[in-house]
Amino acid sequence: MSVPVLLVVEDDRALSAMLAELFEGEGYRVDTVYDGQQGMHRGLTGGYDAIIVDRGLPVMDGADLVALLRSKGVTTPALILTARGSVEDRVEGLDAGAQDYLLKPFEVPELLARVRALLRRIDNAATVVVAGPLRLDRVTRRVSGETPDRAEVELSEREAALLGTLMAAPKRVFSRAQLLASVFDGAESAGAVDLYVHYLRRKLGKQVIRTVHGTGYRFGME
Repeated sequence: MSVPVLLVVEDDRALSAMLAELFEGEGYRVDTVYDGQQGMHRGLTGGYDAIIVDRGLPVMDGADLVALLRSKGVTTPALILTARGSVEDRVEGLDAGAQDYLLKPFEVPELLARVRALLRRIDNAATVVVAGPLRLDRVTRRVSGETPDRAEVELSEREAALLGTLMAAPKRVFSRAQLLASVFDGAESAGAVDLYVHYLRRKLGKQVIRTVHGTGYRFGME
């Protein structure tokens, strides 16, 4: 049996070192990084069995990190650690795509039990995202459901990436900067986001993406 590999994304270096020592004592392999951008790069390339991520990270919020990984098709189970205990914060973290949410300070036996539960999760729908009446297959880039003419619609790679980002967290409002980093790897101007929103609305109807004035965009067909 292979040894589980965990990614810990935590900017508090003392806590990060403690977590690494704790998990290694359980027989896991552990990689640690200290901000959201590093977490995204590792999450995309590392092949981890579970991700433990702090909510209040530099560069990128932990919930944003999870949402961006989900938009890229990364289904690695994620546990958010945070000092933010409101219902709204917990809902936001879970809506972003995390499987679990644990408040600081936490009891070590509970943390370990929750990580064991993450490692038991099996996701058989890694290539498919469903939100509202739409179903997007990230591999074929085809959208089915409540589309014009009730027919499957084939998207370009970037159209599928943008729609997948919004569908993976359908209640979340994404800024143009967040979408630019997720879909276009920050390589284009913010106008590219507006252009591809236009393309998607032309193919799937104006209601597919909702503009949140002064903020950005969200999925519009809940």
